[in-house]
Amino acid sequence: MTVLTLSLIIALLALAAVAIKRVPAGQVHSVYRHGKPIRLLQPGTHVVLPLVDRVGHRIDLGGRTLRFDASLAEAEPLHGTVYWQVLEPERVDAVIDQADQLIRTGVIDALRTDAASNQDDERREVAARLKSRLNQRLRDRGVMVTRVELEAA
Repeated sequence: MTVLTLSLIIALLALAAVAIKRVPAGQVHSVYRHGKPIRLLQPGTHVVLPLVDRVGHRIDLGGRTLRFDASLAEAEPLHGTVYWQVLEPERVDAVIDQADQLIRTGVIDALRTDAASNQDDERREVAARLKSRLNQRLRDRGVMVTRVELEAA
């Protein structure tokens, strides 16, 4: 074999290796072409166009946690954890990079809305209302809050 033939075979094998994408169970990968999303890869092995398609986001479908500290002027500071999960990867792909910030902002907004009643109610009631408000706000983004835990200050 000549050097040229050997180089060509190695280049083709490398190109074929780049074209094969394996998505692990519990994840979804979004594929972008020219900066625009074209499809989602479900768990399994897939072939993409090398040098044209790229994996934009690796979306974990398992549960995630977000710790927060919220201090409102008239109330004592609240600390807690929000447990959330991706339900609709098609919708969440556009905002997955900002998901933590969306949830954190939602927590602060919901706490400000109910600031007066938050002082008098038990932590469980406040957490239940917070979960409900977050789910109303995040439902159209493909995210669901599964649990909110508030800690004593």
